[in-house]
Amino acid sequence: MASRLKERYKSEIIPALMEKFKYQNVMQVPKLEKVVVNMGLGEAKDNPKILETAVEEMGIITGQKPVITKAKKSVSNFKLRAGMPIGCKTTLRGEKMYDFLDKLVSVALPRVRDFRGVSSTAFDGRGNYALGIREQLIFPEIEYDKIDKIKGMDIIIVTTAETDEEAREFLRLMGMPFKK
Repeated sequence: MASRLKERYKSEIIPALMEKFKYQNVMQVPKLEKVVVNMGLGEAKDNPKILETAVEEMGIITGQKPVITKAKKSVSNFKLRAGMPIGCKTTLRGEKMYDFLDKLVSVALPRVRDFRGVSSTAFDGRGNYALGIREQLIFPEIEYDKIDKIKGMDIIIVTTAETDEEAREFLRLMGMPFKK
């Protein structure tokens, strides 16, 4: 089953981008490479149960089992040693990536309180977009009664776009609600 977003990409987005940026070839049109969902949990060093629930919740949200990330360096001010588990991340590709992005844009982001759109300046200069979410409750799979702590997450959308302008237009056509 192909996702609605992937079908829209083929039928509407490719022709619109080819016209706007005057691409000579369809292969020049930007496309999604991957979506990385990261949850940094500094307090996991004191309470390992927080990490277990974060891994479980991220698995429910993304539909894929997350990898536990470990500290690379020791930082004495944070009482952190190299190798301690401090978060989890998931890299989504293919069908799961399109399903997650569709759910993020059409269901989760509109559920944010006082939502006026996402920042249009969070590009890295190479066509990739970073989005920070303050609470996991905006995803419909997470039940409010069953969470023990509100956790935020970072969502990085990696595209094949050469410039930020191309990536911004591509994500706008994909349905990303940028601020006016």
